[in-house]
Amino acid sequence: PHVTRERSKVRPRAGWMVMGERGRPSALEVCRVLAVLFSLFPTVSLQCKILKCNSDLWAFNSKSGPDFCIGLRAYDNCVRRTARTCRGDLTYHSAQHGIGDLMNQHNCSKEEPTSQPRARTPLPPPPPPPVLTSQEPGSGPEGCRYEHSLPRNAPPSNYTHCGFFGVPHLRTFGDDFQTCKVEGAWPLIHNKYLSVQVTNSPVVPGSLATATTKLTIIFKNFQQCVDQKMYHAETDQLPSAFADGSKNGGDRHGANALQVVEKVLGQHVEIHARYIGTTIVVRQVGRYLTFAVRMPEDVVNSVEEGDNQDLYLCLHGCPTNQRIDLESFRARAGSRSSAGPRGFTYQSAKAKCKERLPVEDVYFQSCVFDLLSSGDINFTMAAYYAFEDVKMLHSNRNRYHLFKGNAGSALSGASQRSKTAFITLYNATLQFFCQLHG
Repeated sequence: PHVTRERSKVRPRAGWMVMGERGRPSALEVCRVLAVLFSLFPTVSLQCKILKCNSDLWAFNSKSGPDFCIGLRAYDNCVRRTARTCRGDLTYHSAQHGIGDLMNQHNCSKEEPTSQPRARTPLPPPPPPPVLTSQEPGSGPEGCRYEHSLPRNAPPSNYTHCGFFGVPHLRTFGDDFQTCKVEGAWPLIHNKYLSVQVTNSPVVPGSLATATTKLTIIFKNFQQCVDQKMYHAETDQLPSAFADGSKNGGDRHGANALQVVEKVLGQHVEIHARYIGTTIVVRQVGRYLTFAVRMPEDVVNSVEEGDNQDLYLCLHGCPTNQRIDLESFRARAGSRSSAGPRGFTYQSAKAKCKERLPVEDVYFQSCVFDLLSSGDINFTMAAYYAFEDVKMLHSNRNRYHLFKGNAGSALSGASQRSKTAFITLYNATLQFFCQLHG
């Protein structure tokens, strides 16, 4: 039978649940994932003191019982006290939206005592789930292809594109183009099927210019098709496999609906998530990473109820206070005759970018901006590959090029493209409390 997916109605679910029953984490799995999160984002966690809360729960990994409930209530109170300092922290949001689900799983009441439980001897991890066979419903490859999950006679899917590259520049799913500061960790994508987060570091000390040095992608457990998988890349570490060493979606019969494909060793990786019709391209250009994705519109807009923060950059764009006015910068740079870092003037930067980007669109302008801001000639290639990814991933060739008008609005071809039709119902609460396999 075909696997069907609701396209408009969003069912309320717990904030950190992934699709399918196997998405429910045990307490031991929670502790394990906390360790991974701390290793990925240690600085942010320490700044907001969330580690103190997590240490209270760390040793308690029983699956049920009153002691564990006491620990959860104490943990809940501790997390609430960190709200002011941890508002933008990944681990805080994960804990905030996961506590309620754990309490429901263990039938815990919030009104009981919150004194700390006694430490218990860790229980062994649960045995791995059985491998599904082809006779089980929905486990075959046909049921793990996005096109086959759509209702019969449904209109063709509308595919959208988001790109993030350079110092850094963002092209949203609505074809808005922005140049942003966004230093530190920021979510690019967050929906029911996957989460993507980038970490940006300053390119030149004292400058607003940053670029991506880390990228984490989590594909959530999906029905009988794929297991939970995480892909993590850093500067000079662009893996050809998921974090557990696998190159596909796990042991299930439809696991090849999710694959990592290495195109150029250490420079270019593609991830094909066929069960959600999604292709992701990750590159390292020079010292920094670039990201590009092609995704169906209904997957873009699939969100768990309760996600109420405007932090999903690929959908909502960068916050206003994080944007850099590329037009004003260009006007100031064009009026100066002095050279920037490494001897680039406005004219010499334009000449260098023209070698790879002959059309003076936003990719050309972003290349000029990056050269003048950093002096790093590798950003020329970052803009070039970002445009190559657009040609590969964008569904409308008439919108490959974007141009900046006098008012700074993005134009597609010769006419002004209307502002994005995506409404701000779908926001990013960071759900990285997930079961990691391997």
